[in-house]
Amino acid sequence: MSEMLSLNFMQNAFLGGILVSIICGFVGSLIVINKMSFIAGGVAHGAYGGIGLAFFLGISPLLGASVFSLFLALLVAFITQKNKERFDSVIGAIWAFGMAIGIILIDLSPGYNTDLMSYLFGSILAVNSQTLTFIGICDIIFVLLILTFYRQFLALSFDMEFAKLRGVKTEFFYYLLVVMMSFSVVAAIQVVGLILVIALITIPPFIAEKISKNLFFMMINATLISVAFCVGGLVLSYKFNLTSGASIILIASLCFFAFAFFCRKQI
Repeated sequence: MSEMLSLNFMQNAFLGGILVSIICGFVGSLIVINKMSFIAGGVAHGAYGGIGLAFFLGISPLLGASVFSLFLALLVAFITQKNKERFDSVIGAIWAFGMAIGIILIDLSPGYNTDLMSYLFGSILAVNSQTLTFIGICDIIFVLLILTFYRQFLALSFDMEFAKLRGVKTEFFYYLLVVMMSFSVVAAIQVVGLILVIALITIPPFIAEKISKNLFFMMINATLISVAFCVGGLVLSYKFNLTSGASIILIASLCFFAFAFFCRKQI
């Protein structure tokens, strides 16, 4: 372990995993409780369009993915608020649109950038100071927002209609949650890639939900579980020379299936 931590890129990888875990714990719990996992998956894959746009324009992929994901998330929120019956169709269209735009723009971009694969399947070992700063800022802002408006998010998550009757601005907080979700997806893409990002955001909160007595403890437990997955995946990938993002999700998935089986046996 000491040998791993002596390497600068491994230090960045562990720090990146911990910072992303905070997002997965706090925002991921709200996503799971509000049954928005499918929306997060659609935005994650739609973010490919932002990455393709960034390569085409020659700007930072992180910036391109952030702007495009935010646009898609707000679009999804607006449409689903107006027409909840076509919820799945809207997400499917957004998913396909983002991927298609990304592929076409990358085809039109001069040359081929090998960094592109890291956004598809993740490259936590390539996390740099810019990415760490972005994730850290997201952590601070999101945690402060959730703690400040904890009662409102709690009401929104368990009974939106009742919360609306009690004067909670449910539409505002729904849009705020969608915005946080879009940036959470972008933050996690560098760790596990947009193909696997939905697993990292939803598996820790799913497990934490079963062992937590309230939403706040669910967020804390989900954060700790996500940290364990990231650290375990990094150690596994280092020892056996495996892809780090896939290793993290492999451990998370195995724990998910084991936990689901154990809970079923208990019932």
